Amino acid sequence: MKHGQHYPASLVLGLVQVCLAQANFAPYFFDNGASSTNGNMALFSLSEDTPVGSHVYTLNGTDPEGDFVTYGISFESNSRNFFSIDPNFGNITLIEELDREREDEIEAIISISDGLNRVAEKVLILVTDANDEAPHFINTPYIILVPEDTPAGSSIFKIQAVDKDTGSGGSVTYFLQNFHSKFAMDRHSGVLRIRAGASLDYEKSRTHFITVIAKDGGGKLRGDYVVLSATTTITINVDDAQDTDPVFVGTPYYGYVYEDSNPGSEILTVVAVDGDRGNPNMVLYSLVNGSDEAFRINETTGGISVTVSPSQLKKEMYELRVQVSEVGPRGRSSAAQASTTVTIRVVDLNNHPPTFYGENGLQNTFELTMYEHPSEGEILRGLKITVNDSDQGANAKFNLRLVGAGGIFRVVPQTVLNEAQVTIIVENSAAIDFEKFKFLSFKLLAVEVNTPEKFSSTADIMIHLLDTNDNVPKFSSDYYIARIPENSPGGSNVVAVTAMDPDSGLWGEVKYSIYGAGAELFLIHPSSGIIYTQPWAALDAEATSKYNFYVKAEDTEGKYSLAEVFVTVLDVNDHSPEFDENIQEKTMVLGTPVKIEATDHDAEEPNNVVDYSIMQAEPANVFDINESTGEIRLKAFVHSLDIIHNITKNRDCTWSVLVQAKDRGSPSFSTTAVLKIDILDETLSRGPMAAFLMQTKDNPMKAIGVLAGVIAIMVVITVFISTAMFWRNKKSNKILPIRRVIRKRPSPPSRSIRAEWIKFKRSHAGDKFAVKDELPNDNHNNNSLMFSPPPTAPALPPPPITIPKISPSEWTVPTVSGSLTPKHIRKPMKQKALDRPVQSALVSELKQKFEKKAADNKPYF
Repeated sequence: MKHGQHYPASLVLGLVQVCLAQANFAPYFFDNGASSTNGNMALFSLSEDTPVGSHVYTLNGTDPEGDFVTYGISFESNSRNFFSIDPNFGNITLIEELDREREDEIEAIISISDGLNRVAEKVLILVTDANDEAPHFINTPYIILVPEDTPAGSSIFKIQAVDKDTGSGGSVTYFLQNFHSKFAMDRHSGVLRIRAGASLDYEKSRTHFITVIAKDGGGKLRGDYVVLSATTTITINVDDAQDTDPVFVGTPYYGYVYEDSNPGSEILTVVAVDGDRGNPNMVLYSLVNGSDEAFRINETTGGISVTVSPSQLKKEMYELRVQVSEVGPRGRSSAAQASTTVTIRVVDLNNHPPTFYGENGLQNTFELTMYEHPSEGEILRGLKITVNDSDQGANAKFNLRLVGAGGIFRVVPQTVLNEAQVTIIVENSAAIDFEKFKFLSFKLLAVEVNTPEKFSSTADIMIHLLDTNDNVPKFSSDYYIARIPENSPGGSNVVAVTAMDPDSGLWGEVKYSIYGAGAELFLIHPSSGIIYTQPWAALDAEATSKYNFYVKAEDTEGKYSLAEVFVTVLDVNDHSPEFDENIQEKTMVLGTPVKIEATDHDAEEPNNVVDYSIMQAEPANVFDINESTGEIRLKAFVHSLDIIHNITKNRDCTWSVLVQAKDRGSPSFSTTAVLKIDILDETLSRGPMAAFLMQTKDNPMKAIGVLAGVIAIMVVITVFISTAMFWRNKKSNKILPIRRVIRKRPSPPSRSIRAEWIKFKRSHAGDKFAVKDELPNDNHNNNSLMFSPPPTAPALPPPPITIPKISPSEWTVPTVSGSLTPKHIRKPMKQKALDRPVQSALVSELKQKFEKKAADNKPYF
């Protein structure tokens, strides 16, 4: 302030307050370091296993002036709010569960305020690890194929498990759950190998199942030290190699020669198979010794027959040495061979029925567990069945057959003499299906052949089946048809597809996927098969109403099937009817309807079907509307303009009608519009001028253009005529009589009366171009655009008191853009009067009256 200068007291007080406000310092946080639990959260870290609801930190600060401070914490818009705060005490509480594997740091904005100043700081909160993740095996299931001649100590597979934790909790070691004599695993690398000194044998065990445990290094979780683990199974299938000699089936062999046996009759059949069942060779049979020329063997079938009469047999028992040799794929003999002893006895009594034995003696029920779909020709080695008939000779001969097996198995041998080892061989692998039968049961029947007694016995065989992955997932239908409303939000369910895999366990689990040109707007849940729309998808039946794409069902080994999905987008009534742009004004000729149109852009009926109705009209009960076509017509009793004038005092015959267009959807939408209807009597629309006015009513610019053209032509003609008359008078030196000028002066009033009469008689369709008198103009300016309202009835104007100047422009006809003089339009009006006799007669009568009154007022001129 200048010395001696005075200022208002209010201004001085304001300046003091400003100074005081500027002296208020901002509050600040205390920085207590990383190990502190209060302050400004500098270097603050929090374990991911902290329970929700725990008090984790206290914001602490102060204000230099000692004012009360409040605290706040906020997060970025794209981040979750992990903490809440007490604004008064600064206590921060965890409200969202932490997961370091998902988010290992949190950005937050903390603030402190004293009411006037607010200080905000961005802090980074570290989320520390806890041992909350168990190891997870990847690329499961583990199924491997190992040749049986793989050397001992060889590495055959490497297993891998991952743990998302850090430190010791993220390290993984591997163990075999149970000690296995053939396999060992490196605890650090997960490499599986064959133990030193061990070997694989396809003929003894074709499949091995090993359970592996993966453990992490342990760590703290919610205050306790825990070690987490996971298990998985490795299936090891052994691949066969040619390393085994042939094997006789059903040993020991016993045959019997009855005293009534004929020479050449078969005693028994020996059966041998290549010990390498994965790729077996053909075998040939031969007798080495012990036959004494009394027996022979079929080299391909193994059938042993007696060559002499039983009476010529010198021994009661013969021991034959049978040898079997393998033949290679090209018919070459192989070194692989085997031999067995066949005991043949000579008997002659029948007093024992066939009897079945197991490993522990007499047995009538046998059980076996095996996988489904074994190879055809495979022997059921788990069944140890021996059948015996203690008689001698033909009395001990019996047949074996299976009852109830349905061609799935066959029994070897089919004919037994005295005693044999029973072998059951797979005949129909496809019928051994776990999905159809969990177990198979049938009977083994032994019936004597050539005895009158026909002694027999039976044994029950029960086979329990184990599942394999032999089925492809199959959809419940080859195609699915779904419908969804177009206003469904993103993420709406469309249809659920279902595929079944009859296999059990992991092989029966189905994973769904979706693809195809029409699948961009859809997703599918991989396990439930529910198809739903993308979160951002916006369906529109008016744009695209049909979609089709494919879904795929796949099991864990990649077997899959496909189905096609057809989706129809259902139309929803989401558009209101819209009137045409030219609905504001219509001209109606008596007896002829006018039509309004509205369009609904919905895709289907009834949503796009529009009904019309009149909501309000002034006056009421005059118009009818066709609710389907939108045609508006006058009621039957309104058939002339006189009736209209009796109904309403509105003389211009323009009525406003409030119309409604309403669709038939649910819910229904409607649109209203105000329609102005000009009523025109059809008797006034017969002439060319009325027709022109009707055509240009809704297009005034067209009328303006036509009238401007007419004016231009009339001006040119007038100039031409005036010039010609000027030159003619100049040559003849004659002056026109004054009487001619005086006789033409009354014509403007006559023109005015005629214009008033025409204005009353014509319809509203021509009102835009009606002839009107102007207000009195002292300056005689006939170009004024201020029109007077139309008269209610024809009347004669008062005669003019003085006419200072004789001018053709004294009486004008107003138009849209200007005024026209009677002189220019007198000739067309006379021609029009000739077309209408009644109007012409009335105009002539009025003209005579004006001329008479003009003669009476002659002194004025």
